[in-house]
Amino acid sequence: MSVARLRDASVVSFLKIREQQSRLLAMALAVAIVAYIGWKIVQSPDQALQFAFNGLAVGAVYALLAMGFTFVYSTVWFFDLYYGAAAAIGAYGVFYLRSHDVLGGQYAVNSGPVNVLFAVVTAGVAAWALHVLFYRRFQTRAQPRTLLIIGGLLATAVGVYTGLVLADPANLHVLLSPLVAVLVAGGATWGLRRGFQRVVAPATRGPLGAMVTVAIVVGVFVAILVANTPSLGLYLSWGVACLLSGTVSLALYRGLYVTMRERANSPLIMLVASLGILLAITAFITIVFRAAPRPLPDTFGSEPWTIGGANIKGFNVFAIGLAVAGFGLLLFLVKKTAFGKAVRAIGDDEEVAKVVGINTTVIIAVVFFIGAVYAALAGLVSGHDTAIQPRMGLLLLLKGWIASVVGGIGSLYGAIVGGFALGMLEQFGIWDLAGEWRDVISFIVLIVFLSFWPQGLLPRK
Repeated sequence: MSVARLRDASVVSFLKIREQQSRLLAMALAVAIVAYIGWKIVQSPDQALQFAFNGLAVGAVYALLAMGFTFVYSTVWFFDLYYGAAAAIGAYGVFYLRSHDVLGGQYAVNSGPVNVLFAVVTAGVAAWALHVLFYRRFQTRAQPRTLLIIGGLLATAVGVYTGLVLADPANLHVLLSPLVAVLVAGGATWGLRRGFQRVVAPATRGPLGAMVTVAIVVGVFVAILVANTPSLGLYLSWGVACLLSGTVSLALYRGLYVTMRERANSPLIMLVASLGILLAITAFITIVFRAAPRPLPDTFGSEPWTIGGANIKGFNVFAIGLAVAGFGLLLFLVKKTAFGKAVRAIGDDEEVAKVVGINTTVIIAVVFFIGAVYAALAGLVSGHDTAIQPRMGLLLLLKGWIASVVGGIGSLYGAIVGGFALGMLEQFGIWDLAGEWRDVISFIVLIVFLSFWPQGLLPRK
């Protein structure tokens, strides 16, 4: 046997020994963590249950972040740091629209330039969406100039509507009632058609006129209810904040990321660009809202529920349910819809997806929008549980990324498991420590997983 082969064999043997040692050390560490938590549970069951409730509540935020982050990363395969800013936009969007409920008019948050800025961004995104969805379809039926004028007017109307909604948050329930009517009518039409095709006649579309009429009646009825219920303003502000966050993500993708992906084609450049966006939006939020922490309105009452000697707020239960429902919805989109098939095809090979006729630009744009909405949900849920501050996006981004590493980067199942696991590890880790150690524990968890379980708990298959 040659010297080179002996050397290669010794290197392979050494690596196998190191891998076995790492596995043994990882198993010993896992056993030690489980034993510690078990000992604490036996020592004080009530306190352990309280830490478990807290861990699930915090883990719901991390899971939402990780799901949005994973959905985007597994499609385009680069780390988009904007999602930290998306979380902050979600939280501050609610504060912007409902600050009069929290501060009692003592501090005027509403700003004309901010309203105009978001109106312009929304109009631009609407113009691009109309062009992509309808221009090619109707260009053989009408003059291009006519189509451009109509599209421009519609996009301008969307922008003006957005500006009006932001300018008068006290009447949010009234201003949003027409949009609610359109969304409910559209959803009802789709539901009636699907139900008719599945139950009555699978091969036909059914009486479309009657279905649309019923859907419009339902939409108008729901809109009237919304317009006459001012207390819905807070929950409507959640939707507006999420839509704004998703719209900004779409604008960044179409206005910046598409060009950079085509010209630079470098994940590192994309990473640096998204970091710049995160820092710029953080600075913008600081300028508009100042650096002081701000509260968000109470939801579902502030009186906690007592279960087994431990307390949990109704909003925390809602946050946990929201994370689980969000996972179910995302899983349904990915596994059971044509959109999900296109997303998986792009994630496997974007160039092949283009060859087979998938409009990758549109599909990826929708992916970015959905990911930003999940990040915004995480931000506003975190903001309702604690105070909000301009730099919250960076910390939430890091926690969402750590949760993704714990669960398995690129795995949707790993995202929700990693989020709740990180929340539980944080809470049980500070049992005998001060609360300030929570972030330190998160980074220790990150180091441990990168060292011993780089594939995470549920790696992508």
